[in-house]
Amino acid sequence: MTLTNHHSEKEVNQMFSRVAGKYDLMNNVISLGTQKHWRTELFKQVKVKRGMDCLDLCCGTGDLTISLARQAGPSGRVIGLDFNQEMLAIADRKFRQLDLSKDIELVQADAMHLPFSDNSFDIVTIGFGLRNVPDAKQVLTEIYRVLKRGGQFGCLEMSQPTNPVVKLGWKTYFKLFPQFARVFGADVKDYQYLKETAQNFIPANKLLEMMQEVGFSDCSYQKLNWGAGALHLGHK
Repeated sequence: MTLTNHHSEKEVNQMFSRVAGKYDLMNNVISLGTQKHWRTELFKQVKVKRGMDCLDLCCGTGDLTISLARQAGPSGRVIGLDFNQEMLAIADRKFRQLDLSKDIELVQADAMHLPFSDNSFDIVTIGFGLRNVPDAKQVLTEIYRVLKRGGQFGCLEMSQPTNPVVKLGWKTYFKLFPQFARVFGADVKDYQYLKETAQNFIPANKLLEMMQEVGFSDCSYQKLNWGAGALHLGHK
């Protein structure tokens, strides 16, 4: 399933390079300031233990990766992967400031073609990244491939509210969203792209079906912000 529509991978990569310095702020805006709560919910469900092998896909500036590293501990193996060098540079600075560089490996690569062997990881996470890849099903297939038997997958992503009142409010909010670019001194077109991918990503139930189609078992999801976001879980 193609999600970036008329945007090429090169264009998306360039866009993320431009917004990298404001990416954390934008995620707060998109999630109405609740992204930290969303991550807390994820780690209530995804059981990371000391010494586990963990992969954070589309890691961006590394917030989920940091949580993985803190829970897996120095005996764990934690990798943050992203295709954008500017995002990875910001993540690296964060890790150094938190003295976590020795516990996290950063990899620049394509989430649709993971440079890892089959059955490599106990845990794979992806936060706010699945909507930006050209083919979400291909990424899910790759995640399933690199997970170990019994491994767990957790995904945080935007979704589509079903409640009519919430849906109307969500649409109204996203009409205004690109205008925040002017406040932040960024390009309105970049925010327009982020608005489109967040607003047009597939509903939570469809993503659940896609996970099941590639082989995940014990799949579930819970709505976040009255359906504006969703946390999906699956096992291999």
